[in-house]
Amino acid sequence: MGLQLTRGGEYGIRAMVYLAQFPVGQVSSLRDVGRAQDIPESFLAKIFQSLVHADLAASQRGARGGFSLARPAADINVRQVIEAIDGPVSLNGCVLWPDECRRSKGCRMHKAWERAQEQMMAVLDDVTLDKLAAAPQPAVR
Repeated sequence: MGLQLTRGGEYGIRAMVYLAQFPVGQVSSLRDVGRAQDIPESFLAKIFQSLVHADLAASQRGARGGFSLARPAADINVRQVIEAIDGPVSLNGCVLWPDECRRSKGCRMHKAWERAQEQMMAVLDDVTLDKLAAAPQPAVR
């Protein structure tokens, strides 16, 4: 399988991009988000708990309750969404915790992992929800 985004991370990004299509503060129900993004509501509820806890999404209770972005879409990037759901993003554990790897100081790959990690983080930091929401929707096959 290799390096791969978790299903929760993918669903979180899709849900947040959906919310980014609306003005900040406009609430969408869990059901609407789940249906629009083909995400099971029970799983989506757990994802939104993490996003609310990270102050990326806001929840509103009641009959007209639901979820909205906690701040403008331009101020939320993909890295923040993924890390709110899955924790720190890393190509290899030695990049995040070099002191825990007894081989990192003498490892021939360590510098390459660091460079790759830096570039991946730069991309994830640069891609914001407003950019994703404004991108043309590709045709579904």
